[in-house]
Amino acid sequence: MEMREQSTGAAQTPKDEALNPETAAVAAAPEETSVAQPETIATENDQCNQPASEPASEAAMHDEAPQQEAAAEEPHKIPLASSKEEVLEILTRLTTDEDADISREEIARLKQQFYAFRKTEVEKEFADFVAQGNEETAFIPSVNEAEERFKELMNTIKDRKAALTAAQEAEKQQNFERRKALIEELATISADTDNVNRAFPRVKEIQAEFKLIGEVPATEATDQWKAYQQAVEQFYDQLKVNKDLRDYDFKKNLELKTMLCEEAEKLNAEEDIILAFKRLQNLHDEWRQAGPVAKEIREEIWARFKDASAVVNKKYQAFFEERKAKEAENEAAKTAICERVEALDFSTLNSFNAWEEMTKTILAAQDEWKKLGFASRKANNALFARFRSLCDKFFAAKGDYYKKVKDELSANLTKKIALCEKAEALQDSTDWRKTADILVALQKEWKTIGSVPKKHSDNVWHRFQQACDKFFENRKKNQSESRTEEQANLKAKRDIIAELKAIPADTPRSEAMPKVKELQAKWQEIGHVPFREKDKVYEEYRAVCDAFYDRSRDSRGSMSRFEDVINEMGSDGNKLYRERERIMRAFEIKRNELKTYENNLGFLTSKSKSGDSMVREMERRIQRIKDDLAAIEEKIKLIDAKL
Repeated sequence: MEMREQSTGAAQTPKDEALNPETAAVAAAPEETSVAQPETIATENDQCNQPASEPASEAAMHDEAPQQEAAAEEPHKIPLASSKEEVLEILTRLTTDEDADISREEIARLKQQFYAFRKTEVEKEFADFVAQGNEETAFIPSVNEAEERFKELMNTIKDRKAALTAAQEAEKQQNFERRKALIEELATISADTDNVNRAFPRVKEIQAEFKLIGEVPATEATDQWKAYQQAVEQFYDQLKVNKDLRDYDFKKNLELKTMLCEEAEKLNAEEDIILAFKRLQNLHDEWRQAGPVAKEIREEIWARFKDASAVVNKKYQAFFEERKAKEAENEAAKTAICERVEALDFSTLNSFNAWEEMTKTILAAQDEWKKLGFASRKANNALFARFRSLCDKFFAAKGDYYKKVKDELSANLTKKIALCEKAEALQDSTDWRKTADILVALQKEWKTIGSVPKKHSDNVWHRFQQACDKFFENRKKNQSESRTEEQANLKAKRDIIAELKAIPADTPRSEAMPKVKELQAKWQEIGHVPFREKDKVYEEYRAVCDAFYDRSRDSRGSMSRFEDVINEMGSDGNKLYRERERIMRAFEIKRNELKTYENNLGFLTSKSKSGDSMVREMERRIQRIKDDLAAIEEKIKLIDAKL
């Protein structure tokens, strides 16, 4: 019943993974902090003022925006796993394959798959646990060796990625130093104006070597690129090359950059903004590697490419702003849920119904929480910890209450079993007066004992009732009334029944009631009837009286009739006690019926005309049941007063 949630990018305990409905969604969410802001794309403004003779070779500017590439989601390279074991095989293969390309998204997806399988196992284990008759709150998931192995493999991969990152950073720094040396050499060559023509082959080698060198630290990429461009431009400004060769290079570069502008402009129609942004990064890499164009059109062609990039950048920026706004909305909604649950007072719950109603409120809050998306990384984890703490507090308090009530029910069962044993020891006694007094005392004591577990309630009551009934029936069989007198009493009672039936149905109550009371008084004065006919004639007499009171349509008719029936029983404790148990069972049935209607009412809405009609009908039924319960409580009080 508890709701669990896994925070983004954080390791969870096995219990959290198993009980948390939100775990899979959290693990799959991309990390927003790894995405660079779109404004970092258009950094080639400085090229607008380059000299007329640009280098013909590609420029190594692909290091300028490595952060932006991380934003684009890589397609999944690892297939979906069909079991935990397959997930472990994939992870094992990744840890042993030195050339494996392990992306953050793939690892998150494997983690999501593993804990989805683990969640299914725990849910089945929980269902089996409950099916065996155990308490839900006592459930603790078993230790899973596969999960321990999974964590070991994840730690191994984490260590590998950390080592790989460190090696990559070291390699980038080494590349930076190599490029720096080439730039310094190129600057030296450019400064030697007398030998600049002879140095042209070496400059081409430097450009080729510069292009082949890998990435450099992101913080140095732009400045180093500008330094390289400046050195190249300085060399070409000094170089007295053949104008035809230069113009040919410019033409080729213009064709390439025009094609790149067209490709960038097409990205405006791409619906997937992440994919469009990634493609734009590739176009920028190609632009940097393309050589210069003629100075007179250099600013124009760059402005076209920059404008196309700005369109994609704005969409990309709007995408993240919209996501941040949604996260803020989710944060406010989750905060409101926490405050609403914190305002609930669990200390006033003192009945099963009250706890069940509060449980519905908590579960409704959990369902509402699950439907909400993530808040910001900083707030989401804190909010979930806050909400989970509130839910844990409630379910812990509920468990304590149920345990306390369970102990009370068990103690009551022990007391009632002891009374059953006492009654059974007396059921064959022939000391009629003394034993009857003892059994009546036991019956009174029985009433003072509270409820017992529902599954034992009927059995223990029937056991006690049978022991008492056996004694009282034996006592009646030994009474000395003659059969003749019993037959005469039987005839007299049947005559009274006939007289009651003879009262016309349309007789006013004020006229009929004195006659009915007189006949009922005579009935009370008549002695015993044959035992075999006792129940039959009494049921017939009671049915006639019930019919009379039903016809009277008096609001107090039902209660008056019941009072008459109780008065007819006189001081017969055995009858009164059985009548009380019968009414108590009717009371429990009505109360369960009320609970069912109230639960059903919670699922109805009055948004439509038919729905509103159904709600009103359900409310009327609930009110009638409440009225019946109040009437039954009055009857119980009346019997208790007689006892």
